[in-house]
Amino acid sequence: MSQAKPSTLGTAVITGASSGIGKVYADRLAARGYDLLLVARRRDRLQAIADDLQARFSVKVGVLVADLAQPSGLSETMQKLSSDPAITLLVNNAGTSSVVPVSQVSLDTITNLVALNVTALTALTRAVLPHFLERNSGTIVNIGSVVGFSGYPWVPIYGATKAYVLNFTQGLKQQLAETAIRLQFVAPAATVSEIWDTMGVPLSSLGAGVVMTTEDCVDAALTGLDNGEFITAPSVHDNSLVQEFEKTSSALLAATQNDQPAPRYGIRK
Repeated sequence: MSQAKPSTLGTAVITGASSGIGKVYADRLAARGYDLLLVARRRDRLQAIADDLQARFSVKVGVLVADLAQPSGLSETMQKLSSDPAITLLVNNAGTSSVVPVSQVSLDTITNLVALNVTALTALTRAVLPHFLERNSGTIVNIGSVVGFSGYPWVPIYGATKAYVLNFTQGLKQQLAETAIRLQFVAPAATVSEIWDTMGVPLSSLGAGVVMTTEDCVDAALTGLDNGEFITAPSVHDNSLVQEFEKTSSALLAATQNDQPAPRYGIRK
């Protein structure tokens, strides 16, 4: 652990910090002056990243080795986060995926997807919120996916978990509307990361001009956060599409508040 003074920005917690998007978030947030708590399963990678960041940026970097898909690892991480009032930013990045067809996927795979992508994200958000509410400040960044916007045949279970992340973040934003707590839903498209190896899909199969670097993805996401975006889709050039999606979603929900079936169903009383 570095002997640097505590950061005036507080501590940023990053899950899935040993590679890909999480690793880049660690680099960028350390460069901004945050102390860090890095959470992932692989101790050797985490420690190497921590040592590098401490040397380059003179910030404090702690590591927590935990499998967030397992109840024991999640419980330990929740306890750590809920007991640390220095935490000011949470990046819920840890996630996994599968391209196995629904008709063939195992129960273990389904359980693991939901445990990591849904349960862990929700539980860690719950862990930091009491301190955030007490001081009326804090930032929660939930890493989703563009497949959370609409069903996608390759990854329907993964897409459904990311739709949950979007819906959860939208609802929480409304719940915290009277506070100064910031929320952001980041929706990467295809991005260079180890998740493709997990799925057994080579990046080369996705074609040219499709896969964004993790550095570009995170830099865009942080700029979006700085600019006050709620939904940040780094690869979407026409941001009016994102704004229209938000507006239409709200309008559809509002339109449901009716005790009479719509005329198109022909139900007359």
